[in-house]
Amino acid sequence: MPERHVTVASKVGLHARPAAMLAKAAAAQSVKITIRKQETDPVEAASILGLMTLGAAHGDEVVLAADGEGAEDALDHIAELVGSELDGS
Repeated sequence: MPERHVTVASKVGLHARPAAMLAKAAAAQSVKITIRKQETDPVEAASILGLMTLGAAHGDEVVLAADGEGAEDALDHIAELVGSELDGS
């Protein structure tokens, strides 16, 4: 299963607005994407609640994973978002 290790760039982490933006983008992908912090169980990246309960803060490394046709492209897209400033500050 392909994975991407990405550092959360948003100053507020994956909370509120960045979580909503990421969940919307993940839901639009052709494959299910999961996200986890080291030593935690994965949650669906398309779930705002899952992203917020993950507790990923600015500077934390997260692991994205997906399987199936289009997984590599989907992971590249979501990894780019996680590594971007999504809070608009």
